[in-house]
Amino acid sequence: MKAAVQGPDPSLVYRPDVDPEVAKDKGNFRNYRSGPLLDRVFATYKLMHTQQTVDFVRKKHTQFGAFSYKKMTVLEAVDMLDGLMDESDPDVDFPNSFHAFQTAEGIRKAHPDKGGLARHMQVAACSQWAVVGDTFPVGCRPQASVVFCDSTFQDNPDLQDPLYSTELGMYQPHCGLENVLMSWGHDEYMYQMMKFNKFSLPQEAFYIIRFHSFYPWHTGGDYRQLCSEQDLAMLPWVQEFNKFDLYTKSPELPDVDTLRPYYQGLIDKYCPGVLSW
Repeated sequence: MKAAVQGPDPSLVYRPDVDPEVAKDKGNFRNYRSGPLLDRVFATYKLMHTQQTVDFVRKKHTQFGAFSYKKMTVLEAVDMLDGLMDESDPDVDFPNSFHAFQTAEGIRKAHPDKGGLARHMQVAACSQWAVVGDTFPVGCRPQASVVFCDSTFQDNPDLQDPLYSTELGMYQPHCGLENVLMSWGHDEYMYQMMKFNKFSLPQEAFYIIRFHSFYPWHTGGDYRQLCSEQDLAMLPWVQEFNKFDLYTKSPELPDVDTLRPYYQGLIDKYCPGVLSW
């Protein structure tokens, strides 16, 4: 399969200071043009861009909005990621639980004064195309920086709708991202779960969780017609987090057992005890 792909990845603008002797060449991150995982990645996005519709997303909010799937602690949820390999990710082929700690440690090193949870998960039983990957608004036409935009949306029924297929779609100009229906995945699930369980984190953390995979917005520069002033004020926080979510990926896996006590302390502060998932 030869995938039709977009041009140079604009996310390369955002790079943390990483030792080039130990880090993967940053120019190879988010490479959707070539690589051993490209077929898997393209197939995941093809399913996502075909089936993520307004109707589908609304049904997922109804299905999972009561958070009655399971009761467990944050670290018990992280342990469940041992069995998840992100099929949308061209950069890694190891369980997501390790990347959770890689991201958190990258943030702790650069921002030792910024305590908080730095990774997220969706634990409900969904297909990967409804859990992982870049997110995008449904109910309006996908914009140019969406991954594989020109080759994966042809069978999405919303694009046959005279309203949903326009640039603004079902939204008003500058309505604010809080009023936009995003494609369903771990970002939206975790954001809603944090609200439901009343996490005591600042507003910036909720924004980061909800929009960190919205690459067409925070890196591609698209969907500005939907943004409010608050969205633009929060954008630098999402971009800062993105550096660590993306560029801390490495085959050198962290010693999770050693790190657990530190992160348990943060969990006890911001989201203690058994939570509803």
